[in-house]
Amino acid sequence: MLISAILAGVGLYALYNGVDVFPTFLAGAKKGLATAASILPTLVGLLAAVYMLRASGCIDIAGKLLSPYMALLGIPEECTALVLLKPVSGGGGLALGSEIIRLSGVDSYPGRVAAVMLGASETSLYTISLYCGHLGMKGTRYAVPAALAGDLVAFAAAAFFVRLFF
Repeated sequence: MLISAILAGVGLYALYNGVDVFPTFLAGAKKGLATAASILPTLVGLLAAVYMLRASGCIDIAGKLLSPYMALLGIPEECTALVLLKPVSGGGGLALGSEIIRLSGVDSYPGRVAAVMLGASETSLYTISLYCGHLGMKGTRYAVPAALAGDLVAFAAAAFFVRLFF
């Protein structure tokens, strides 16, 4: 009901201000399709790279190598691969998180940390590459380290708060 009321309110507001709603909607839809078409090559390339890394086992190997360092932040060994995959792929992160929960248990520490990590972080590298690729931006020098630092803080905070509250 709320969404219907908001849409009706926007339509009435537009009509009140003399905006022809349907042609404006069509123009926005056309721009949206053009954006989707220009993003598609970047999206396909990034998804292919993520699935190749996941299928080859590189993410799991890197997770094993980094697990002692992640343990210093309170992140369990089972979740280190998630720390590496989630900034790149939301779908891959979700699949890995559900695997962690299935293997470790829903009420286990790694399962709870994985669940909180999935909700507490963003697919930063994916977002940066997609939108900067679409806009043709080449200067992402500070954006990538800042986004990865933010993700690392989110992952460490997830582990800390799971330990604190559970």
